[in-house]
Amino acid sequence: MAEGRADYIPVRSSDVPALFKQGIIRLDMALIQVSPPDHHGFCSLGISVDVSKAAAESAKIIVAEVNPNMPRTLGDSFLHVDQIDFLVKGNHPLITVVSKEPDVITQRIGRHLSQLVRDGDTIEVGYGTVPNTALAFLRDKKDLGIHTEFFTTGIAELAEAGVITNRKKTLHPGKMVACMCMGDEWLYKFVDNNPMLEFLPSDYVCDPHVISLNDNMVAINSALQVDLTGQVCVDSIGHKFFSGVGGTLDFTDGGSKAKNGRAIIALPSTARNGTVSRIVPKLKEGSGVAVPRSDIHYVVTEYGTAYLFGRTIFERSLQLINIAHPRFRQRLMLAAKKQHYIFADQLPPSLVDNYPEQWEITRSFKNGVPVFFRPIKPVDETMLRDLFYTMSDEAIYLRYFHVVREAPHSRMQHLVNIDYHQEMTIVGITEYRGYPEIIAVALYHLDLESNAAEVSFAIHDTWQGFGLGTFLLKYLATIAKDKGIVTLVADVLAENTKMMKVFRKIFPNLTRKIESGVFSLTMSLKEEFEEIRP
Repeated sequence: MAEGRADYIPVRSSDVPALFKQGIIRLDMALIQVSPPDHHGFCSLGISVDVSKAAAESAKIIVAEVNPNMPRTLGDSFLHVDQIDFLVKGNHPLITVVSKEPDVITQRIGRHLSQLVRDGDTIEVGYGTVPNTALAFLRDKKDLGIHTEFFTTGIAELAEAGVITNRKKTLHPGKMVACMCMGDEWLYKFVDNNPMLEFLPSDYVCDPHVISLNDNMVAINSALQVDLTGQVCVDSIGHKFFSGVGGTLDFTDGGSKAKNGRAIIALPSTARNGTVSRIVPKLKEGSGVAVPRSDIHYVVTEYGTAYLFGRTIFERSLQLINIAHPRFRQRLMLAAKKQHYIFADQLPPSLVDNYPEQWEITRSFKNGVPVFFRPIKPVDETMLRDLFYTMSDEAIYLRYFHVVREAPHSRMQHLVNIDYHQEMTIVGITEYRGYPEIIAVALYHLDLESNAAEVSFAIHDTWQGFGLGTFLLKYLATIAKDKGIVTLVADVLAENTKMMKVFRKIFPNLTRKIESGVFSLTMSLKEEFEEIRP
């Protein structure tokens, strides 16, 4: 393409068979590779059913190389010898693709991706090192299912380990579904005559409607660039083509439309040895948009996860700047201000990567819903405001000692931009209603002279009574102790008996003074308490 010696048709994987079947691309001859015929005379298309089946059924002449090394894959993958015009003997090894060992960056991306996959999910993993690295971090999951374009060695290894069972699938339960297979020799032996796996054409497997019939569908694909509004480029940068559209939009569309579905774009934050940011103010002129800004859900880099669906341009810009490489955050922020994507008074991003990722942890509580706890980020301003506005007047009064009615940007942005040392804020995030939202906040502010940290908590009304307050106090105390803080202090209204119980339970030897209906508590971190660590 770059040298002008080839041409390219931009098309989704799900639409390629239609080009053949409808005669848009007229095929005189299909050259295919098949397994030896069985005793009924049927040959399998093996590791490439995707568009080969439609090509063979649409061409005037079919020439098939019969290779005994081609696995006999099951599904809609067969042609009878009577359909084939010429059979040619072959006996050579199949082309193998051995995945590179993931580097530190792709491992970090993989860890972030694994947090978006739950037990019982059906997953699709696009081709490439970045999305496939996620598979190595899914070994603690249970009852995963597979509906994917590419079947890879990483997927087969999870199936072999019992992580993938397909028991919870709502479409083709008990079966892994794929179009094609790329990997090593062990993988080709794994797929041979394997009844757990069905190879089907791409106009079925990659059909967004079919994909959406899988409840809890998680689609993981890679990209070249993402701009600050959420436009995703996968096939070209500027006028230079790098790849095809493939199944990225198919699975993004299908995954996002599925019940409890998630569509994820994963990419390193930089390219060209760290000299170029993949998160950009705007796509280069001529760049193709494979996923429009209206359809994007999650973007993941080694610096975290951005949730964009239903978010404003302001929120998207902050989310994406937050997961860009620290080296480029300042210029991205300046560009976003110049393009009027964010407020002119927006606080500058951290120029160093000082976010304490080690304090991320997931826990389930009495209601059985998992909650992801992590240090607060600048991108949490809207979610924190939503928490404030959805809490009852009583809950706000117990937290602030008076009813607060407003949470303007000028105040809120100072609550989410912290130094993680003198200030630490832990937020609890859940997706139990289908989108991320903050349901609890715990914070301390350190007085450097006394080395005492004042703690406070806010828990949404619907989450009170499940044990979040106890967990957050223990967790915040653990973090403070690790940072060398020796004392915690807190002010609690005398009528807030539930919170007083929590403090007394964890620190039975606390000291307290009461004045004007407010208890002033002092707790020593030299005292033994149940520490919580990720």
